[in-house]
Amino acid sequence: MGFALGENHWTTKLSYTTENGIQIRGYDLGLLIGTVPFPSVLYLLFTGELPSPNIAKLIDAIMVASIDHGPGAPSVLAARTAASGGATLGAAAAAGLLTLGKFHGAAVQDAMEAIQGVAELARNGSGLDSAADAVVAEWRGAGRRLSGFGHRQHKRQDPRLARLFELAREANVFGSYLAAARAIEAALKRNTGKELPINIDGAVAAILCEIGFPVSLSNALFMVARLTSILAHANEELTEMPPMRRIDPVDHSYTGPAARDLS
Repeated sequence: MGFALGENHWTTKLSYTTENGIQIRGYDLGLLIGTVPFPSVLYLLFTGELPSPNIAKLIDAIMVASIDHGPGAPSVLAARTAASGGATLGAAAAAGLLTLGKFHGAAVQDAMEAIQGVAELARNGSGLDSAADAVVAEWRGAGRRLSGFGHRQHKRQDPRLARLFELAREANVFGSYLAAARAIEAALKRNTGKELPINIDGAVAAILCEIGFPVSLSNALFMVARLTSILAHANEELTEMPPMRRIDPVDHSYTGPAARDLS
């Protein structure tokens, strides 16, 4: 027997619950638990399908690479400041999450758009270098910052990139978009005279372009990863630091374990 849909009826492709179960994109959550790692279930929610083993490993690697960038990151400072003022853990983490924007942590989407623009021009007959020069000129002419290139601390090379690119090659994910990112890097040097190497946002953007990840959710992937460290920093502030302290963005030191061998 059918039923009439009311004016306020709405639908979702993501999930539903019943008295006896929870379904995520058609999969029984009870069967996913302990079988499919968290990054792969995130990929399922974001894209609609479970990733292949190679892509699953890449998504996991991207999230690990994005998880933390020290206590001086704006998102961490915001979370610690909120916690120092008496905010709860969740509220402090929300304050940190709200700082993620085009200059810090939410630049992947813009980088994907630039990289896709270069790759599309190259496919349509422009040489890769010419395509990169055209996109750089267009963005700079419009006053848009080319996100994903240059880093205030890692000026020569972002230390996270070598391993990410190695894993991309192992997964046979190293094609036109990664080449486009390298072309933008070279075009920026030609057009600005500055060394602006690919940073973590640009590397993640290129890899996500290669695997067809939704552009609209690319920043969200970074946000999920970085929220983990924001919560850890906020908790340390709440449990170990005096309230209402002045938090200097650079005058801090590390007192955790010394360098450890992973093996």
